[in-house]
Amino acid sequence: MKTITNFWNYFQQNNFVFLLLNEIPKDELKTHFDKLIEILHQYNKDLDIIIKNKTNGAEIIITANGNPYLFKEVELLVHHARVVERWKITAFLQPETNLTKYENGTDKPLEYYGVTLRISEMYFIPLENPNKPTDLGIKVLLKNYIVHKDNPRLREAVYVHIEHLIGEKAFANHIAFIEIGQLESNSENIIELYNLKFYFEDNL
Repeated sequence: MKTITNFWNYFQQNNFVFLLLNEIPKDELKTHFDKLIEILHQYNKDLDIIIKNKTNGAEIIITANGNPYLFKEVELLVHHARVVERWKITAFLQPETNLTKYENGTDKPLEYYGVTLRISEMYFIPLENPNKPTDLGIKVLLKNYIVHKDNPRLREAVYVHIEHLIGEKAFANHIAFIEIGQLESNSENIIELYNLKFYFEDNL
């Protein structure tokens, strides 16, 4: 419990630094962010933080990086959160609600350890496991799979994109396995990745 208290104490005392992200010198910001992560990792070394700044406030998201074994830890930490003015404190990455940018192809590419991907350019094919019919899997198809296939962080990058798209809990609870491959010009029966949530709604 002490580590939870330490985390929220530090966040509360330094929240203005994270609130004013763009106005704080980068090195000072890094010092505060590293310290916050360090205190978080004293509580659980596998949790992470995402900070999103908005015009009228900000949001801190505590994430288990899609690991269902850590969900209880996230919930406990957020349960004991302080009320901090102008901050929204969220457990888990939440599903993306506005899909327009993906439909229009105006989404920004996300870079993750040298892997650059755009959700609007990603597709999937549903997969089934004949031994476990209830397990839903997907094969994610990338335009530039050939470029990235030898990057050891590719799978992780794809997972992060899917978590941001459908939310961390849905990612952990609905997808049993994931394959990754090249998008071919003649690929048939493919579905846009941004429609993944609707696929699950129809098939679960």
